[in-house]
Amino acid sequence: MGVLDHVSEMFDCSHGHKIKNRRQLQTVEIKVKMDCEGCERKVRRSVEGMKGVSSVSLEPKAHKVTVVGYVEPHKVVSRMAHRTGKKVEIWPYVPYDVVAHPYANGVYDKKAPSGYVRRADDPGVSQLARASSTEVRYTTAFSDENPAACVVM
Repeated sequence: MGVLDHVSEMFDCSHGHKIKNRRQLQTVEIKVKMDCEGCERKVRRSVEGMKGVSSVSLEPKAHKVTVVGYVEPHKVVSRMAHRTGKKVEIWPYVPYDVVAHPYANGVYDKKAPSGYVRRADDPGVSQLARASSTEVRYTTAFSDENPAACVVM
């Protein structure tokens, strides 16, 4: 901390005032269905005029809109839904490599673009590989590696 910062803090008269937090630069990815060029134009114009938006890019084949700027994601989604009248949601997909079990129930989605699967926030899906103690007991009871396994096998 420099001398000027120290002196300015000593003579600062704004102790009772709240300092407004500055928004951070964010990238918001949104899923919205776009069939034609008119839909693309409508989606782009719904967000371009919004305060804080730096750039808008569209991927019509993936039904994906990427908005970069000093904006809040829920405000972008609500404005786009209101202005276009379309179903709008935060981009629900993650790359295929990120998920431990991409073909698990609730993660695999036929409608997802190639290379992507649905984001799994459910802890039951992430714990898919872990078997319960009763399952382990039954599977090891009839295993070939277990010398005390059932003789009937």
